[in-house]
Amino acid sequence: MNETMVCVVGNVATRPVYRETVSGPSARFRIAVTARYWDREKNSWADGHTNFFTVWANRQLATNAAASLSVGEPVIVQGRLKVRTETREGQPGWMSADIDAVSVGHDLARGTTAFRRTPRPESNHASDRSEPAWETDPAPSPPVDGSAADGATDAHNSDAAGQLRPEVTLVT
Repeated sequence: MNETMVCVVGNVATRPVYRETVSGPSARFRIAVTARYWDREKNSWADGHTNFFTVWANRQLATNAAASLSVGEPVIVQGRLKVRTETREGQPGWMSADIDAVSVGHDLARGTTAFRRTPRPESNHASDRSEPAWETDPAPSPPVDGSAADGATDAHNSDAAGQLRPEVTLVT
């Protein structure tokens, strides 16, 4: 895999355009990335050159980006860089830099956001699962000595629905 992965920090420059395609949802928007530098003569920060990238998102990322992003918001985009040269209006040499996004999120160094998990589509083929649903065993049998087996029946190790949570151990 000789792909150029980039992580770009900037501001949303255009409203996300969302489309339903044959291959699934797709969204695109532009991001503006301006370099800042310390100007010693003025003794202050100054803006440098601004680069614009077209960000492409697909599937669930497209749906979530279109619902979450607005012009001017600070974002971080991670994805594959694609630089293309094309001919426009008969003139060769037009270059565009696109990012095929893997991840898009608000820049929490510059503000706050409220995360809402998107619901997963329900599957009608629950009985076709290749693995048993170990987490939803209704009544695990207690061990012979009366202690909890691996902490599976402890209240602190299961959620409200009785499903097991992974145990986390901190090492210092």
